[in-house]
Amino acid sequence: MTKKPILVVSTGAGISAESGVSTFRDAGGLWENYPVMQVASATGFRNDPELVHHFYNERRKQLLTVEPNAAHKALVELEKDYDVYVITQNVDDLHERAGSSNVLHLHGELMKIRSIEHPDYVETLDIGHLETTPATRGRNGDLMRPHIVFFEEPVPNIEKAVELVHKADVFVVIGTSLVVYPAAGLIQCVRHGVPIYYIDPNPASTAGISDVTVIKATATEGMRILADALHGKN
Repeated sequence: MTKKPILVVSTGAGISAESGVSTFRDAGGLWENYPVMQVASATGFRNDPELVHHFYNERRKQLLTVEPNAAHKALVELEKDYDVYVITQNVDDLHERAGSSNVLHLHGELMKIRSIEHPDYVETLDIGHLETTPATRGRNGDLMRPHIVFFEEPVPNIEKAVELVHKADVFVVIGTSLVVYPAAGLIQCVRHGVPIYYIDPNPASTAGISDVTVIKATATEGMRILADALHGKN
């Protein structure tokens, strides 16, 4: 059997925005009218854990009202011809719900909680029991917190992400401003000569990055253009 080429995709808020998922820092540093650092930082969680739990309870409720869009589904379609690995900055589960086989979350997962004392202990929330509080305990008895990588915390999966990017035969960036590090630095880890595609309606500068094709489009339209390019139709 012929081995499939490896296609690694780095996705940001732009791919989920078309499904109706609210993105943070859209308006003056606010996320759903909350200052981002108040609800998405380690300091914010220490200062007011009840508010942070409430905030992510609301985000889970919102997530249940949206569905994967055509861009998420197009990535699944590419699995017919490529070994596709998705590295996402998003905390939603839309890639998984669309059917992507390999998804690595850099910034945590909204539908999961983890132990405060033992960070490697993670539980997936049941659809009927999505609300948590500072008093929520896991099945192991530990107090739990949102399974989110807050600002001021390290990104534990970044090394795995770098390893995947090093293996890529094609690298794609979708819906990200290329300013949130360390995720933004992944494009610098692509091997020389590997084609890079960058899909965004308002793309950041790619000066100094070789072998990059910028597709100035939304995620859904950009994925249609990318699929044609990969299949030699352009």
